[in-house]
Amino acid sequence: MYAIVTTGGKQYKVEKDCIIKVEKLDANVGDNIELEVLMVSDNGAVKVGKDIKKAVVKAEVLAQDKAKKINIFKYKAKKNIRKRQGHRQPFTAIKITSIEA
Repeated sequence: MYAIVTTGGKQYKVEKDCIIKVEKLDANVGDNIELEVLMVSDNGAVKVGKDIKKAVVKAEVLAQDKAKKINIFKYKAKKNIRKRQGHRQPFTAIKITSIEA
């Protein structure tokens, strides 16, 4: 059984006990959250639209962290113009505890 959920403007395919990194959520480590369900598949039986009104995907927050740093380096040739900037995207690691359809 798997489900397609949406959070942070992105969609994820999740199964029970899988761990995913999503856009930062306002939740503390150890909190239980519910995710918005778009589709549920149970042994080939796909449910979408009105069929999933009662579907719930529950998850537990494992960590609030930042991703690996990426470096942005811009330069203009022959002009001695160099600009370096770094960025670390914050994320929330969650573990899917149950999928109820």
